[in-house]
Amino acid sequence: MQYQGKWRITEMDQWDIDYMDMEVEAYIEIEESGSGEFQFGLVFGQIDGGVVKNREDQPFEFTWEGNDECDEASGSGWLKLNDKNSLEGVIKIHQGDSSGLVAERIE
Repeated sequence: MQYQGKWRITEMDQWDIDYMDMEVEAYIEIEESGSGEFQFGLVFGQIDGGVVKNREDQPFEFTWEGNDECDEASGSGWLKLNDKNSLEGVIKIHQGDSSGLVAERIE
């Protein structure tokens, strides 16, 4: 699966790098099964997703559950490869913020 691996989130529309890397370097990690996790700032989530194979660009779409500043949180998102080592997408917090992101493969 082309999205499998660990990706360093390098840019987000809604937050600057100081917030993104507050606790750990912002990342998103995806396993071959479509599960995974991410963290940026004080937002952490467990991912459940998959590749949409009936679309030409074959994005990875997911839902997530986790926390935002110790409060339960959930949401959704999508990722699209720019090339084999970079991607862009969106992470949405249910009834909250939504942000575009850019990430680079680190593993």
